[in-house]
Amino acid sequence: MPRPKTTSSSVAFEGNTTHLKSSLRSAFLPSHLPAANAFIGAGMARYLGRLLALLFAASICGAVTIPGPVSDAHRSAASELFDGSFSSLEEAYEALRVFEILAIGNKPDVSATACKKVVENLGSSSPVKDLFYALKVNGILKCKVNADVFKDIAVRLKATVTDASTLVDMYYSIGSLVLIKDQVSDVDVLLADADGTFHSIKALSQSDGRWRYSSDNPESSTYAAGLALEALAGVISLASSEIDLSRVKTVKNDILKLFDSIEKYDDGTFYFDEKFVGGSEHQGSLSTTSSVVRGVIAFASVISGKVNLPGNKVLGLAKFFLGIGIPGDAKDFFNQVESLALLENNRVSIPLVLSLPETVYSLSKRDQLKVRVNTVLGSAAPPLTVKLVQAFRSDAKDSVIIESKELQYDKSNGIHVLEVFPDNVDVGTYVFVFEIVLHDSAGEKVFATGGQIHVPIYVTGIIEVSNAEIAVLDSDLGSVETQKKLDLAGNVVVELSANHLQKLRFSFQLKTPHGHAFKPHQAFFKLKHETKHEHIFVVGNTGKKFEIILDFLGLVEKFYYLSGRYDIELTVGDAVMENSFLRPLGHVDLELPEAPEKAARLPPLPVDPYLRYGPKAEIAHIFRAPEKRPPQNLSLTFLSLTLLPFIGFLVGLLRLGVNLKNFPSSAAPATYAILFHLGIAAVLLLYVLFWLKLDLFTTLKTVGLLGVFLMFVGHRILSHLASASSKLKSA
Repeated sequence: MPRPKTTSSSVAFEGNTTHLKSSLRSAFLPSHLPAANAFIGAGMARYLGRLLALLFAASICGAVTIPGPVSDAHRSAASELFDGSFSSLEEAYEALRVFEILAIGNKPDVSATACKKVVENLGSSSPVKDLFYALKVNGILKCKVNADVFKDIAVRLKATVTDASTLVDMYYSIGSLVLIKDQVSDVDVLLADADGTFHSIKALSQSDGRWRYSSDNPESSTYAAGLALEALAGVISLASSEIDLSRVKTVKNDILKLFDSIEKYDDGTFYFDEKFVGGSEHQGSLSTTSSVVRGVIAFASVISGKVNLPGNKVLGLAKFFLGIGIPGDAKDFFNQVESLALLENNRVSIPLVLSLPETVYSLSKRDQLKVRVNTVLGSAAPPLTVKLVQAFRSDAKDSVIIESKELQYDKSNGIHVLEVFPDNVDVGTYVFVFEIVLHDSAGEKVFATGGQIHVPIYVTGIIEVSNAEIAVLDSDLGSVETQKKLDLAGNVVVELSANHLQKLRFSFQLKTPHGHAFKPHQAFFKLKHETKHEHIFVVGNTGKKFEIILDFLGLVEKFYYLSGRYDIELTVGDAVMENSFLRPLGHVDLELPEAPEKAARLPPLPVDPYLRYGPKAEIAHIFRAPEKRPPQNLSLTFLSLTLLPFIGFLVGLLRLGVNLKNFPSSAAPATYAILFHLGIAAVLLLYVLFWLKLDLFTTLKTVGLLGVFLMFVGHRILSHLASASSKLKSA
């Protein structure tokens, strides 16, 4: 089962990360790579370096994630997740309960809407689950509900408990009766046969501490175990007489068996995972663990005596809920916050959370180690002392550098402080082992401290770079031809020249603030040709200094026989090195032999993928020059010729003696005649518009409509004229 994801706002790595982040910019490849594999192809190192830097940063941030108590980040997230809109009373209760636990003052007012739904559900024959959440909401808002309504509901719920055949029905029915008991004092909610009900629920339990949902279902569930324990707690509180103690003891043993199957992470985090596979809905680890916590704490609160659970497991449950950060789902957020509220105050064991505001400390700034101890909701812890049991390097667990040191308590800020790091604490990665010691020994039965707590610590500092020199050596004799001292703390510009029969040697030393030799995580020596092809080499460590010797005779094929200028660049970086750097050193003019015919060809430069999303090159398009037009006089002459047929048409009409004698005189035929002529005029106008502005498709569509119109009115007027003509002939 994968561990729940942690959102960015939940990471407790809130300390001084400036140096850590800046040093990661230079961290590309492990410094322990073999020299034979030190060469990296041109351009490839850039992308491989970015990838490894990201992976390295992620590993460090993951290593120093120390879950702290509930903070203001949870309150901000609650205001965003629960915005006042809800589709059911279950969602309304979750929002109200979260606001109540986190003491959020500026919250949406849903009392009017919620109380209206509460009254509607309590006054009707709603499902028992709806009654349960209506009573939950009513317990917070104190809605105005008639007392007789509670009596009617109690009678119905008692009948449901008697007839219930599934664990879920008994859970909601018994839980509703308990809520009525807490809200109304004069309603009879006691169970007449509490022993029988207790036995009915217990009969669904399994030998491993899990429960079945019903007698017809053979599959057992961890989530159902939480529901069953909460229902049994309700039966005990509703019993008219004391439940048989042997049965209570059996359930306590079931709880211990259930915790025997609890899942665990290496950092001491405990959680429950759902193993029930036959149900219609699978429960995740968060909801399953939350269900068990609710059930165990509810059962422990109503019995005499105590449920003896190991304190490290209770603290591990708290680590689980805090370690998941801030869930993005409202249901998960509710399960997290309510479970933490139950762990905050219970009769089993109250976990105390040790957290560090910072896990990266700078020797140059003389940072102080600060530790906080709170409850899971951030309340003050009882009087206690935080001891630093021991501290050792991550890569040398047997060499203890700090042992049995008590941190000073700052009452004004409520923190435990180690004011000054001992002199034997140099830059590097460490593991600090803390232990919480309560002043009152009786508090060990109430609070869970978790024993020894291992916390990774990063101590950073400024690394001194000294004795840097670069030299050109004779390949045969090994004698120094050119040698220059370099001050890497200032501006460095060297100009060298070499040929393929010579070697290039570069060396330097690194020291910590306490004068010890320092081995960085990354040390690279890069040569970049003027054609932009790069060659990167890992600088080896000889113990006292870092040194690299490049034999150009063996590298001519790697360099593709490219002579010319090569820029020199040095990269040194480490997570704990505050002054990690990437610095140009100058250049070397390298003279290499001519490439043989069968030599490898120079590969093309890789395309930077980020350029795909950059601005594109501007497209310059030149339109062709317009064709030469005819003279204006010629165009006007041609227009006059096109008008001659129309003039001839008008002259022909006058010569023929056109008249309006046959124009209809009756109203209806005259109307059709006028519409027919207007339609013809509209077609002619459409031709003109087509010539001026309309496109072909619009013109054809309009002509089609006008054609239908002309056919109709033309048929009517022609029918009238034909009828009039036949009458004249018959007369």
